[in-house]
Amino acid sequence: MSDVSSPTVSLQSVATYDLNELRAGLDHTLEPWGGMAGILAGVPQSSDRPLRVLLKPNLLTGSRPQHECTTRPEIVRVVAEAVRAAGGKPFIGDSPAFGSARGVAAQNGLLPVCDELNLPIVEFCGQRYSAPEGATFAHLRLSKEALGADVVINLPKVKSHAQLTVTLGVKNLFGCVPGKMKAWWHMEAGKDKLRFGKMLVETAIAIAPQLSIVDGIIGHEGNGPSGGTARPLGLLGAATDVFALDRVLMAVLDVDPETVPIYLAGCELGVMPEMEDIAIAGTDWRELRVDDWRLPDRLIPIDFGAPRVLRSTLKHVLTLWSEARSLPRKA
Repeated sequence: MSDVSSPTVSLQSVATYDLNELRAGLDHTLEPWGGMAGILAGVPQSSDRPLRVLLKPNLLTGSRPQHECTTRPEIVRVVAEAVRAAGGKPFIGDSPAFGSARGVAAQNGLLPVCDELNLPIVEFCGQRYSAPEGATFAHLRLSKEALGADVVINLPKVKSHAQLTVTLGVKNLFGCVPGKMKAWWHMEAGKDKLRFGKMLVETAIAIAPQLSIVDGIIGHEGNGPSGGTARPLGLLGAATDVFALDRVLMAVLDVDPETVPIYLAGCELGVMPEMEDIAIAGTDWRELRVDDWRLPDRLIPIDFGAPRVLRSTLKHVLTLWSEARSLPRKA
């Protein structure tokens, strides 16, 4: 993580997912750190093998790709290309709410990109206990596949969220909690959104992504994380400090941070910087600001009761079964 007293967030105005425009936009966005090569060069290597670089997109669901509720395949492509050009070995991993990472990738158009670029897709299944020193939660059940990567590049989508107001970089790392352990955390937190926010913040601290690149070219507003609608924003952003990135995005969306549990938890845990402490590179955030971003119609409780967990588990199992019947076998 960067020093929270002076983190840098880089923003670029990027209007479309045209690959040439995206590649140029990514290059400009990563200039403050010397490009992707500079990011990877800052990671200690213990052997001569290439760095294993996890790309963690938002693969929430495969059911609504037209609603722009997952990270676009074009973003994953250009980031993977940049990692490979810098000497890294990229792979993709996630633990979607329903189904498998490979199944959601197939429905959202990402699987052809993975096949073309020979990008492995890793399911976050294995668990490892990890927690920062002095953490609120002594045992965080996190994906061993994520914790075992040499580099983590977080690829969130800008979205509204019916429980947490918005879901950005920090919340995207909740996908590093394997399987239905995510539902367990909803039960454990009860109706205490601040406690749930602290779990999300401490998960982000434990995963410690070296870089977060946000897909805000088209966001997802309204009743997110999947029930809202697409909203063009024309924004590509990056930071080595995921908390700084989230704070700037709240300002861009004109969202009151006091309504965001992740912001409140980050402040209480001492990792959430304020706007005046963040250096902005590239496009001024005020030029990208929207004053009519639509939040959820109403915020719903954070807790999952036992019936909801059972229904969610059944849906997950049925989705996996359906995927097994329809997905092509891996070579």
